[in-house]
Amino acid sequence: MNGRQSERSGWTKQPPSQRQRSADPARLAAYDLLRAVETGAYANLTLPKLLKDRGIYGRDAAFATELAYGATRQRGTYDAVINQVAGRGQIDSAVLDCLRLGVHQVAAMRVPDHAAVAATVGLAREQLGLGPSKFVNAILRAITEQGYLALVDEIAPDDGDIAHLAIRLSHPEWVIRALRQALQGTGRSTSDLAAVLAANNHPAATCLVARPGLITPEQLAEQVKTQTGRAAKAGQWVSTALTMARGAPGDLPAIRHGQAAVQDEGSQLIAWALSQVPLGDDQGSWLDLCAGPGGKAALLAGLARLQGAQLTANEPQPHRARLLEQALRHYDDVAHVTQQDGREVQGQFDRVLVDVPCTGLGALRRRPEARWRHNPKDLGSLRPLQRALLQAGLDATKPGGVCLYSTCSPHLAETQMMVADLIRANPAIQVMNAAQVPLLEQTGAVLPDGTLQLWTDRHGTDAMFLALLTRNS
Repeated sequence: MNGRQSERSGWTKQPPSQRQRSADPARLAAYDLLRAVETGAYANLTLPKLLKDRGIYGRDAAFATELAYGATRQRGTYDAVINQVAGRGQIDSAVLDCLRLGVHQVAAMRVPDHAAVAATVGLAREQLGLGPSKFVNAILRAITEQGYLALVDEIAPDDGDIAHLAIRLSHPEWVIRALRQALQGTGRSTSDLAAVLAANNHPAATCLVARPGLITPEQLAEQVKTQTGRAAKAGQWVSTALTMARGAPGDLPAIRHGQAAVQDEGSQLIAWALSQVPLGDDQGSWLDLCAGPGGKAALLAGLARLQGAQLTANEPQPHRARLLEQALRHYDDVAHVTQQDGREVQGQFDRVLVDVPCTGLGALRRRPEARWRHNPKDLGSLRPLQRALLQAGLDATKPGGVCLYSTCSPHLAETQMMVADLIRANPAIQVMNAAQVPLLEQTGAVLPDGTLQLWTDRHGTDAMFLALLTRNS
């Protein structure tokens, strides 16, 4: 099918007064988010504010979220189908965003084909003009007539080929190769690769943390039931975690007052692990080296209070430090914030958390645009920073203390290889077997080298990695 590109073929956007007002607020919000992501915005930060500013709540907000996140997450598959039907190369990005929204409704949402096509064409007409809307109409009708799944099977047979997996499961090929290598490096079969990729395409359940000393999990669960009419589900790995099946977490009083927050259970497990590593009697000083925006730090502060310890939470970036201070506002008696380059932090601590910036390949289900935004070159800048921060964390760890290195990525270059390289260069550094911490042993994720790797498809969390490191005197 031949199509035309809006700008290149002379299509012009009609003034708002001349457009037919046909797009409903939820679909328009989804479209505006895709346009914002195109220019560098983060979906998880932009969409909540956009919905709030426009007064979109309840079912409409849920529809907009699924539409925007799903279209972004699955764009690799959708773009291949769209290009197959269009029969040509590059399509104007604004037109392509409309098409992605339309295909997602057809392929993955409970929207009848005719309604999905009509609503998307109306959106294109309102936002882009008559010419682009005709093109959108032609492409979507062709997809519904030929069958979305049939088109996917035609383009990418289910044969395990990397290029075909990239299309079928909507991941860049470099990510698939990295995850395949990570599976091999952690003792899993590469036959699990499709399951790992598929898990990244399922939206994460809303997991909450009940911050210790501020609210109990039972009290938080009662708020969830009152607010949503459904019982919250207790976490699988830590007592502070519970998930809510529906509803907006921001509507919960505990969230508004900072007694609870949205936090993946894998992230909570990291904080709990640091607090439960068996040490000697002198263990009262804790450090979170890269603490902003404060999720792990707030949980650590609550656990520190329970154990009679003091937490130093460090964050060099001013805007993230402000978020950190807000997260810790109820823990002023046990936590204080510093603003230093993590590589230059002074002092000695019994327990140190080094949760480094990373590619985020373990949280792709939560960050729909992340898989398209990163590339292999990012490792070139990240690994030296990760290594320097880890070394600084170890330097800040007292002899006999523990330094927990963590990433939300299973990429071997950021996990096992990073730890192995550091130990080769520092004979005084040792890996403590994570199985010595009962909380970690129960996950079944401890590796032969003593580190731990969670997987979304097996553990229901982000694919977090951790290593417990000690420094001999």
